[in-house]
Amino acid sequence: MAPAPDDAGPTLLRLARDAIEEALGVTPGEAARGDLTTDDGAPWLDEPGAAFVTLSQAGHLRGCIGSLTARRPLREDVRENAVASAVADPRFLPLKPGELPITDIAVSVLSAPEPFPVASEADAVARLRPGVDGLVVEYGPLRATFLPQVWEQLPDPAEFLGHLKRKAGLPRDFWHCDIRLARYTVETWSEASDGARDG
Repeated sequence: MAPAPDDAGPTLLRLARDAIEEALGVTPGEAARGDLTTDDGAPWLDEPGAAFVTLSQAGHLRGCIGSLTARRPLREDVRENAVASAVADPRFLPLKPGELPITDIAVSVLSAPEPFPVASEADAVARLRPGVDGLVVEYGPLRATFLPQVWEQLPDPAEFLGHLKRKAGLPRDFWHCDIRLARYTVETWSEASDGARDG
């Protein structure tokens, strides 16, 4: 899809929170964080888009689910991934309604992943762009991704790649010529930063 408009943040964040409230049986707007009410009838929401929805509490991850490829309208993708982040992230217990007021939501809209061919692991480490690149690693049936936001916790490219391989189920020091990498960028809006845009 084309880049989201500059004022997309409140719309996307409201879509995500509304979807979670509905899934948890909370009265719409009851657990709102700030004034995020906006018209979500914009045509760009009906274009195919891929998004990740991240939930956090006091700066700690509480759920994160998303799509790497644009296979449905962005509106639907954000809503479905918001609900999945709240109740279906296998790393966490399902979110309870009482947690909503202390839960911050961030929505990241992804560019299309592009193949990132490398000659070696050292080549990958040298060419990664800290703070910019989201990365996908694939080896056989194993696959994992880190959003660019993960660079905040893992600013060293070698550590970033090593932890991503571990997330995929591979040893951190594993490398094989059949490993496939792809990278992408994101535009992110977060309630924690009053809907500000990043990326």
